[in-house]
Amino acid sequence: MEPARIAVFGSLNVDLVTRLQRFPGPGETVSARSFAIYPGGKGANQAVACGRLGADVHMYGALGNDELSPRLRASLGAAGVHLDAVAVLEDVATGTADVWVDDAGENMIAIAAGANGRLDEAYVDAHLAALAGADYLLLQREVPTAALAHLLRSLPAEGGPRVILDPAPALPLDGLPLERLWLLTPNQHELATLSGQPAGDERAVRRAAAHLIASTGVPTVLTKAGNRGAYLAEPGRFERIPGFPSRAVDTTAAGDAFNGALAAALAGAAGEPLDFEVAVRFAHAAAAIQVTRPGAQPAMPGRDEVMEFLKAHPAG
Repeated sequence: MEPARIAVFGSLNVDLVTRLQRFPGPGETVSARSFAIYPGGKGANQAVACGRLGADVHMYGALGNDELSPRLRASLGAAGVHLDAVAVLEDVATGTADVWVDDAGENMIAIAAGANGRLDEAYVDAHLAALAGADYLLLQREVPTAALAHLLRSLPAEGGPRVILDPAPALPLDGLPLERLWLLTPNQHELATLSGQPAGDERAVRRAAAHLIASTGVPTVLTKAGNRGAYLAEPGRFERIPGFPSRAVDTTAAGDAFNGALAAALAGAAGEPLDFEVAVRFAHAAAAIQVTRPGAQPAMPGRDEVMEFLKAHPAG
């Protein structure tokens, strides 16, 4: 069976990664352990995650015509991502993300949108037929809200792709036609920000997710909780889908690895389309592997790696 088609509409960044023992405080200077440049951007990361797993994935976004863009094109192309729709803009730089990673594997990120900020309604309209014809559509919040809103409003009300929104960064959801979403995938911090309620433990996640569903009309919320797994919330339903323990080296793009792997598994990239909870377990495995290696896209696992990991970890 041929895998279903996945479209990713989102950001393409180059990550400037500094590793340090600990994050500095205000006005403080600390010595860094190392510096590296990696291809990144939440949209591109999710596309690479899908491609590495064998999915039929198409990237929609924008790059600058500069010395940074070839890094992204090479990484996406090596993962088998289709790039025909990626715009190259002459008068703006490729997006960048300044990433700090401490010895615990936690990260802090500052983004300069660059070409990502130029995605607009005209770009959406030019590619709407292809976007609407996908089986799954992955979205994030590193591109203009107006473009996302226009895309969601323009999709067919019935049929069309199942839309998965990763609400990172956790910008307000106002102005987005959330009823067109199929799935919202915040982490616990994002859930707390978007719901206005604490989400530090399972009971709090349950309350916050229920509040978010009731207040926004989002049909399903899947809250990513690292090693603890993920919490699935729908009206009248709440359950934890266990994850896998891992020793994190770099948590940058762990959520992207999860979302890309989830879509790939649902689309049949693992051999046949997986049921939702099995697909979530597949996504947990991909993320558990990804965080053990530095960088965003270079750390994304292949399908054989994930399958071997699942064989070695029969219970989450």
